[in-house]
Amino acid sequence: MWRSYDPDVVSAELTVMREHGMTVTRSFFYWPDFMPTPDSLDEELVARYADFLDRHEALGMRTIPTFIVGHMSGQNWDPAWRQGRDLFGDVWFVARQAWYVRELTARFKDHPAVAAWLLTNEVPIYGDWRSRGIGTLDHEQVTSWAQLLIDAVRAGGGTQPVSIGDGAWGVEVTGNDNGFRVRELAGLVDFLGPHVYRMETDAVRQHLGAAFVCELLDLGGKPVVMEEFGLTSDYTSEVNAAHYYRQVLHNTLLAGATGWLAWNNTDYDDLWADEPYSHHPFEMHFGLVDAAGRPKAQAREVRDFAALIERVDLRRCSRPDAEAALVVSSYLESRYPFTQPRDATVVFDVCRQAYVAAREADLAVGVAREKDGIPDDCRLYLLPSAKQLTAPGWRALLERARAGATVYASWFAGEHDNQRGSWWPGLDEMFGVRKQSRYGLVEPITGDTVTLTMTAALGDLKAEDELVFPVAGTANSRSYLPVEPDGAEVLARDAQGRPALLRHSVGAGWMVLATYPLEYMAAVTPHANPEPTWRLYRALAAESGVDAPVSFETPLVSAALMRHEDGRVFVWCVSQCDAEIKAAPSVRGGVLRDEDGAPVSVVELPPYGVRVLELA
Repeated sequence: MWRSYDPDVVSAELTVMREHGMTVTRSFFYWPDFMPTPDSLDEELVARYADFLDRHEALGMRTIPTFIVGHMSGQNWDPAWRQGRDLFGDVWFVARQAWYVRELTARFKDHPAVAAWLLTNEVPIYGDWRSRGIGTLDHEQVTSWAQLLIDAVRAGGGTQPVSIGDGAWGVEVTGNDNGFRVRELAGLVDFLGPHVYRMETDAVRQHLGAAFVCELLDLGGKPVVMEEFGLTSDYTSEVNAAHYYRQVLHNTLLAGATGWLAWNNTDYDDLWADEPYSHHPFEMHFGLVDAAGRPKAQAREVRDFAALIERVDLRRCSRPDAEAALVVSSYLESRYPFTQPRDATVVFDVCRQAYVAAREADLAVGVAREKDGIPDDCRLYLLPSAKQLTAPGWRALLERARAGATVYASWFAGEHDNQRGSWWPGLDEMFGVRKQSRYGLVEPITGDTVTLTMTAALGDLKAEDELVFPVAGTANSRSYLPVEPDGAEVLARDAQGRPALLRHSVGAGWMVLATYPLEYMAAVTPHANPEPTWRLYRALAAESGVDAPVSFETPLVSAALMRHEDGRVFVWCVSQCDAEIKAAPSVRGGVLRDEDGAPVSVVELPPYGVRVLELA
């Protein structure tokens, strides 16, 4: 772009973006061009970037300059003088990067169009594209490198917020350690910026995947900005592209995101012969605007979303405190001795599926990381398909139950045969059962579904109600825990009459055991959602005294709240249905009203639609 910079084209593209509600861009200093030698900047390109900033300011827009851009759209590029030097560990090379960052910051620190700074674009891929850093990048080197470059921003006079641009793909989110540990970096940066491009086998998981990542990034009290998301028009129809944008924008807002940067502004059809587009041609068509200047349907979704943010005055809104906690095992991020890589990554899978079920149940949940300690202020704790929790973690959950909470846990043997089985100390005593499992063996689940029949009421579930769950997994994980009650009340049995859901009174609360890995089986089943775990969660919430102010009887429409400082309450109604749907909300206190103040008794939504009402 900078070698063939056209100011008129830039102004035209920015104008279209501004007309569609976009006020901030993310812009790249292409490193090989901007730093042609170890101790110089290309002054002509620097001047062009200054013009670029001026054109933002003229339209009331701002941008986030990004320094170390050696990766983009399926290709890596080095400065000609790198000569194989290590990006993070070579002292001289890191010093040259710091000089580059400091010098560029000094040039533009006072420009009103600079909103923030990013060190890089997806640097784990640039650092080691084959592994994406997993198992190859040293976290101490990475954190030290980040500290030095952030110090360079400050040394250059930059006072704006700064972050890494790494995509937030660290072990705390993915279970894979790529060296960019979010906990370590959160202490250095001013915001966390996930990049989310997931390929899924289930539409609801796809629509809520980025939201769950935002929930997991509630670390260190730093704001979460959806720093990169989007799609190529070569992969999808324009209608479905708009659905995806709508779902990601609204669901991440409800998950705590406070800013959004879509990839990217326009298509690049004229660059078909240039790398990386020659060998990754689908990368030409991520634009919100096509090559002819026509805004796509997803651009209109961004426009409408921006207008909504303005209408509800989002800056002064916040999410209500959650009374239910989704417990995330510390095995996601802690490398305990003699554990397997899949022990970590499966925690993400099952917790995301549990998050999906909670959203379908209109249940507001907060992420409770075992590593940070189990909070003591919730009425309900959900531990989905957990093979492993530490002994202190189990003791904490038992204490929460004794103090009056409900603790739900579903049994899971794990996917592999290394120390196969749940690592639950004192399972029998905690849950009031006698396990009948055999050493070194699992009890296989046969058939494609498992049916649980309620034998007692639980919340809004009545005796004789049936819940039919998908069955999936490996020879190890596709298994259940045989138990006999020993003080516990049997709430549901499977088709063979075996106890499948049990409740045990401990102190002032309850320990609830599911003997099947319900969330895991749904997580590895294509096109599983909605599946009936949401009904179980809703019943557990009701039994625990966690009431949703607004809810729907169908899992295809979910309700979530945002509270304004002035007392107004906004209700997001989000459809996961691929057709038009009408749903009558259950409102506990107050009346739902539309933007004009008219009462709403039935919510009508187009396919994958979103409607925001006010609870008055």
